Amino acid sequence: MEPSAPLNYADLLDAFEWVSASADGENSAYVCRATGATYFTSSTMDFSEELPDDIDDGGLYIAVPHKTDLNLGKNLAIKFAAEHLPDAYDQVCRFFRKPGAYGRFKELLERHDSLDTWYAFEAREVEQALREWSRENEINLDG
Repeated sequence: MEPSAPLNYADLLDAFEWVSASADGENSAYVCRATGATYFTSSTMDFSEELPDDIDDGGLYIAVPHKTDLNLGKNLAIKFAAEHLPDAYDQVCRFFRKPGAYGRFKELLERHDSLDTWYAFEAREVEQALREWSRENEINLDG
C-alpha cells in the first residue's frame, strides 16, 4: 500500500465524532488515502454529501472507526472510574449493565466534581487510540 496523503488530526477527530455520535453503523465517514479528504454519510439522516463512486474500494478509502471499535465506549468510562473514582467503581460498572448508563455516569461525575477530569481523560484516550489506528492503517497524520 502506498503511503497516504497527510490527514489533519482535527479532520480525523471530526470524522470520528461524526461516526460515534450515533449508534454503530448509522453514521459513516471515510478517508481517501490518496488525498487525505474525508467523506461523511448517514443511514438515518438526510445528508447530501456526494460520495465518490469508488468509496467501497478499501485500497483507496478507509472507514473511520466507531468509538466502540476502539474500546472507547463503556470500557473507557469503567477505566476512568478505576483510575479516578475507585470508591465508585462498582457503582459505575452497575450503571453500564442497564440503559441510560451515560446519563447516570455524568451525574456521578458532577457529584464528584470530576466532569472536567473526565473530559480531559477522554480526549487523551481518544487521541491516543486514533493515532494508533492511523499508524496501523498507514494513515499519515498531520498535526
